[in-house]
Amino acid sequence: MNKQMLKIYPPDLSTKLTCPLFMAPVEAGFPSPAEDYIEGQLDLNKHLIKHPAATFFVRATGKSMINAGIFPNDILIVDRSLEPADKKVVIAVVNGELTVKRFRQIDGHAMLMPENEAYNEIELTDGMDCEIWGVVVHVVHSF
Repeated sequence: MNKQMLKIYPPDLSTKLTCPLFMAPVEAGFPSPAEDYIEGQLDLNKHLIKHPAATFFVRATGKSMINAGIFPNDILIVDRSLEPADKKVVIAVVNGELTVKRFRQIDGHAMLMPENEAYNEIELTDGMDCEIWGVVVHVVHSF
């Protein structure tokens, strides 16, 4: 199994940076006239982190989740206070290695499923050393 995370980062909530939030929709086709006013301010800490004491960041490596939109170097925002549920993307430690996979409950079996055909699923069996660390709630992806 290859490693999926480089480093784990706690959120720094001591900073407060708000950016302008334009409520006018952005046209993805033909340009529309720009709105010249700001609706409010957006603090990404408040928008992306619901449970600060239970949230951490990890940087993804590997390509096992590319079909879920998780690419190498993406930053994953993980909430430890959320219970893993069927079809949620989770961070797990399996046999001492961190991985990001989709959690599935299939016919009474717990599985960690990749989102790339080149990788195998992991069936969570009795006696296996596995711990779910949290649920991925957001992905920060750069182009």
